[in-house]
Amino acid sequence: MTDPYVLILYYSRHGHVRRLADQLAIGVESAGMTARLRTVAPISTTCEAVADDIPESGPLYCQQKDLANCAGLLLGSPTRFGNMAAPLKYFIDSTSELWLNGALIGVPAGVFTSTSSLHGGQESTLISMMVPLLHQGMLLSGVPYSETALTTTDRGGSPYGATHVESDQLSADEVQICRTQGKNLARLAKKLLSGLV
Repeated sequence: MTDPYVLILYYSRHGHVRRLADQLAIGVESAGMTARLRTVAPISTTCEAVADDIPESGPLYCQQKDLANCAGLLLGSPTRFGNMAAPLKYFIDSTSELWLNGALIGVPAGVFTSTSSLHGGQESTLISMMVPLLHQGMLLSGVPYSETALTTTDRGGSPYGATHVESDQLSADEVQICRTQGKNLARLAKKLLSGLV
């Protein structure tokens, strides 16, 4: 059996969500847990296209076993009209077997997103990602207001999950919110694994 890990599963077309994922991973690992970064393949808008099993660069594509065996999940997507992006939704829609066998019941999860504008649908996108996680029986965890960057940020950040308003780099507050979310989720996963919760 492998060591427990938090799966950071995301889709990132232009790299903004990937930046969030990298900072979340730092937070997860600061709590003493392994972060496993995985992405999903892009999809065609005209027909079902099949991507290579292994991408040319970057994180590996997520497989069902990565999700089924995780101790925690951080799910990220850019905003598409206030909703998660189609490639991530396509992958989530393929997880009915995990739902049928209850593989994810009681596993802690959080969500994160990036938008091109300040009021570009960050919170509705986060909520759209929460809904299937609730159907899976996962335990949702956000960012507590003990993280003071939530009250000082003038770009991204939400108690629902880490967010980013797209620019060349994450702001200091966005970085801090990511790291806090990753650290808190890893701590919760460790408590659940040890039976302390």
